[in-house]
Amino acid sequence: MAEIEIFGGGTLRGELSVQGSKNAVLPMMAAAVLNRGVTVIEHVPDIQDVRCMMEILCFLGCQCTLDRNGRMTIDAGTLSGSCIRKEDMEKMRSSVILLGPLLARQGKACIYYPGGCMIGKRPIDLHLKALRQFGAIIEEDETTGQVTASASGKDGSLSGAVVELPYPSVGATENAVFAAVAAEGESFLSGCAREPEVAALCHMLNRMGARIFGIGTSRLRITGGLPLHGCTVRAEGDRIAAGTYLIAAAAAGGEIEISGICSGELSSLTSLLEEGGAVLYREPRRIYLRQDRPFRRICVKTGPYPDFPTDLQSPLLALMSVSGGGLVEETVFESRFKTAQELNKMGASVTVLGQRAEIKEGRCLRGCRVRACDLRGGAALVTAGLTAEGRTLVEQSEYISRGYEDICRDLSRLGGKLRYCGTDT
Repeated sequence: MAEIEIFGGGTLRGELSVQGSKNAVLPMMAAAVLNRGVTVIEHVPDIQDVRCMMEILCFLGCQCTLDRNGRMTIDAGTLSGSCIRKEDMEKMRSSVILLGPLLARQGKACIYYPGGCMIGKRPIDLHLKALRQFGAIIEEDETTGQVTASASGKDGSLSGAVVELPYPSVGATENAVFAAVAAEGESFLSGCAREPEVAALCHMLNRMGARIFGIGTSRLRITGGLPLHGCTVRAEGDRIAAGTYLIAAAAAGGEIEISGICSGELSSLTSLLEEGGAVLYREPRRIYLRQDRPFRRICVKTGPYPDFPTDLQSPLLALMSVSGGGLVEETVFESRFKTAQELNKMGASVTVLGQRAEIKEGRCLRGCRVRACDLRGGAALVTAGLTAEGRTLVEQSEYISRGYEDICRDLSRLGGKLRYCGTDT
């Protein structure tokens, strides 16, 4: 079991170029399955989820490599399988986005109900409902958790469809886009997620030969059935990693500059930080933050993009615990407040009532042993440790490596005192 040791009390200062986006790279890797050639993705973060997706692709018959410069090469010409192992699905929920590409390419796909971080039920019914509209036949085995999708066309093909998503799920949108790109005829998708990572996927597919219109909006028109080819694409910087470090600096105090990201994608966070009293300057590819005065009380409600991202809710709890407090309402995942219990061990005062959390102001946190319950919760505990008196140990830090290439390296570059260590510490 991995741990992170943190000595708090210092401020953060310096500049940092952020890693490639986890949430953009994973669907890009899935998109590579749609063509029989070579796809190259640049600025890929070397994180656990990416490695897991590589293992899945290799198991399916693809050839997949990642070099030290973050350049990934995927040759899907040798794809032979259509079923993802149960143990792989249990490791990472994001593997569900292979359902659409495998169905489109092989005419059949077999997956299991996904796992990953325990932050809620995260059902896949929206994915399955969307694929049914394209003519997929879905069979679910509740005993084994196996889900099989088969194309109903005589030649194993899908048909264009009109699909209205009742909720802007990112994964369901991506699977619907994959199906629409492969289906014969034109498709109209509404209620789509507008996250930047969805737009990045659509731009990539267009470079591969697809025709997707309305990118960046909730309505997409897609001309399907066109021949696809390989391409080279570069992932943008990870807006969630960037947001985590901005929140950490607001909590610990100091002056940092984050580059390599689209600053406009973090407007919901930067506006909130300014409301709390932080000084921010934004350029298209960088954000500067200075925090040298008490952070005020704030209230926030999470939601689909462009609302405040649920992935930054846990780190925000840590900031609010050591500042003016406030109120957080979670509307995306029902179990995202598990980290509150761990923050309270450190001296925070977070009261959870249903999908709301009330945070009392001005608590002085004390370092102690805490446990990461999920990816973003782990990052929140690291943030709390930077502000706490004494030594903090974050157990199960392997969760953090699912989405952060090296959180200790990055925060150390900004002046934080933290390191990875073993369980014998």
